[in-house]
Amino acid sequence: MYLTVSNATKRYGAFVALDDVSVSLKKGEFVSLLGPSGCGKTTLLRIIAGLTDIDGGDVRIEDVAMSDMPARKRGFGIVFQSYSLFPNMSVAENIAYGLKVRKAPSEQIRARVKELLEIIKLPDIIDKYPGQLSGGQQQRVALARAIAVDPKVLLLDEPLSALDANVRASLRHEIRQLQRELKIPTLMVTHDQEEAMAMSDRIICMNHGVVVQVGTPEELYHKPATRFVADFMGSSNLITTKLIRETLPNLMSTRPEGPDEAFDACIRPEEISLVEDESGVATVTSTSFLGNLNRIDLDGPFGHLLVETHGPCSFKTGQKVSVDVKPEACTWVLNDETEAVT
Repeated sequence: MYLTVSNATKRYGAFVALDDVSVSLKKGEFVSLLGPSGCGKTTLLRIIAGLTDIDGGDVRIEDVAMSDMPARKRGFGIVFQSYSLFPNMSVAENIAYGLKVRKAPSEQIRARVKELLEIIKLPDIIDKYPGQLSGGQQQRVALARAIAVDPKVLLLDEPLSALDANVRASLRHEIRQLQRELKIPTLMVTHDQEEAMAMSDRIICMNHGVVVQVGTPEELYHKPATRFVADFMGSSNLITTKLIRETLPNLMSTRPEGPDEAFDACIRPEEISLVEDESGVATVTSTSFLGNLNRIDLDGPFGHLLVETHGPCSFKTGQKVSVDVKPEACTWVLNDETEAVT
């Protein structure tokens, strides 16, 4: 591993922001810290960057300890949600700032600025000021400034959350493509699971100051370890063991051993098959057309179910249907919301 954080702890009075957190980052890897507001992901990023002191634990780049090293000496590039460009400096001056601090030769600085403007596909804004740029352009300039000094690690703190949906989708693709080309180890904080899945080699899912699960986007989506991860990583149907036993007993064959309260079934909406059936136990309560898919809400003895289908939708509100789920499409997750598993 290239960057390692071992047993990181951070407290603010009685509040524990990070509780014995260990994470790692390989060379050339893109990893996302994903979780809801207040889970500790930004605190962890700031500790890695050297912007927040660590109470316990260790941060290292390979074998070099970083915990006592000031932020300016760590050699990291940082991009914040708010862009943080200097408003009184031109685009060229903003991008060149880190190079000037390092006393790079003027010719080298000019060449590097020109190169980076070509990389971010904005070669014609060199003399403009941040106030003359759109949000997407400002974030591209902030990214260019961060990578200008060839950082050891690129740290992204909610870099896209201030942008509208179309710009956000486009820029996340550009950031990922740029990161692959430059092979800069990158750690990104986000609360957006779609963003994390689209951009990451691995995702570190956090909640309440601890790491809940680490894996590829596919692993966290298809094999969530806990109810929290299943619920946070996209849409899911979470059903208790008792209801599964009573309504979809064929799924019980894959359930781990343990008390009923210990595990819930996680069934993704796209894994459910529906058939029109006047004697079916489920009722369609609503349908929504979303372009490339249909969302169908059901009520039945198993509670509420969300189903997603592609193609024309023949189901109507009030219609009776039967429900089928294959055992291999059901993942059993630890119910981390009950005392039974603590």
